[in-house]
Amino acid sequence: MENAGSARGYLTARDAGLVNCTTCGRVHPASDTVCLRCGAALASRDTKSLQKVWAWWVAGIIAFIPANTYPMLKTATLGKESESTLLGGIVELVHHGSIGIAAIVFFASIIIPTSKFFAVAYLALGIGRPSRLSAHRRHQVYEVVEFVGRWSMIDVFVVAILTALVQLGSAASIHPGIAAVSFALSVAFTMLSAQSFDPRQIWDADKEHTK
Repeated sequence: MENAGSARGYLTARDAGLVNCTTCGRVHPASDTVCLRCGAALASRDTKSLQKVWAWWVAGIIAFIPANTYPMLKTATLGKESESTLLGGIVELVHHGSIGIAAIVFFASIIIPTSKFFAVAYLALGIGRPSRLSAHRRHQVYEVVEFVGRWSMIDVFVVAILTALVQLGSAASIHPGIAAVSFALSVAFTMLSAQSFDPRQIWDADKEHTK
């Protein structure tokens, strides 16, 4: 069958009159409304996908601000207390010569979260307007965002480990600051934003823009 999809070298399930169950993966005719295998509701597209994406995206941005302005760690050593923000901790690592560790923390805590915000926003905005990247490239961007999401909690893991290990009574202790909670929430919200995005809309938009 010749159509817009096959003319570009690929045929989508919607073009073929099919819909798959997002729960178990079984493929059904587009006229079916309930999965014959698991009983889940069938829908060719999530019509509220972009609303969910932007809602979680904004929540992630809001949580990311205090994550970078408030203390990540609160350290008490021999009665002397000190606080360290995310960027302040990176500067301290560089000052003490731990440039490699500082680079890893900077990349995982600043570069990756910021890049994810831009990538998710780019994908969502690309649904309603033509994009310079092909649909295949945009889908690859989505896959990368999904993959790196699990590695964005490195700061929270470090804070949790330090808090558990360094508890020496009045000699020394480490406690997480409000930024640790904010950073964890920001990462979680960004992951939910990416997971709410329906990548099938990339191909739908590509078909609409090439008509």
